[in-house]
Amino acid sequence: MPKNIKTIRFVIGDISLQDTQAIVNAANKTLLGGGGVDGAIHKAAGPELLEECKTLEGCKTGEAKLTKAYKLKSDYVIHTVGPVYKNGSDDEKKLLASAYRNSLKLAIAHGIKSISFPSISTGAYRYPVKEASYVAIKEVLLFVSADPNAFSEIRFVLFTKSLYDVFISSYNELIQDFDWR
Repeated sequence: MPKNIKTIRFVIGDISLQDTQAIVNAANKTLLGGGGVDGAIHKAAGPELLEECKTLEGCKTGEAKLTKAYKLKSDYVIHTVGPVYKNGSDDEKKLLASAYRNSLKLAIAHGIKSISFPSISTGAYRYPVKEASYVAIKEVLLFVSADPNAFSEIRFVLFTKSLYDVFISSYNELIQDFDWR
């Protein structure tokens, strides 16, 4: 196991209050704000975020786009659109993995060394939390194993203790069987 696995952290909290260089917004396709994580980030960032998002012409599911963070503690917001969960056989897993992977790639492309993720798609988009946590953590582990020095910190910010507990459990299960070659 690489030493840099310590760069992955799990905290209970509000994504809009994080001080990492970038925070990830679990956005909808319009990027024009919404409820949950998206609404909290837009509210905390101020109206300038919405104005910049209007210039991006939306975002496809599984993709990611970058904006300034305005009044947030972070420098950037990476907006990504996770899948709406239907039945698990509609490419949801592939699209969710892509949302995490593309967010990480976009961060690297902009020199971002610390990033905070919410639990993408597990709120209004109804993705089962245990399955979503496996996808999220596996994508991060794959990224860290391919480039151990890419990030100084990758933080999962979970809004409730129950979400936190599921992510910790999934991490502990995945880390035991992860192939670090």
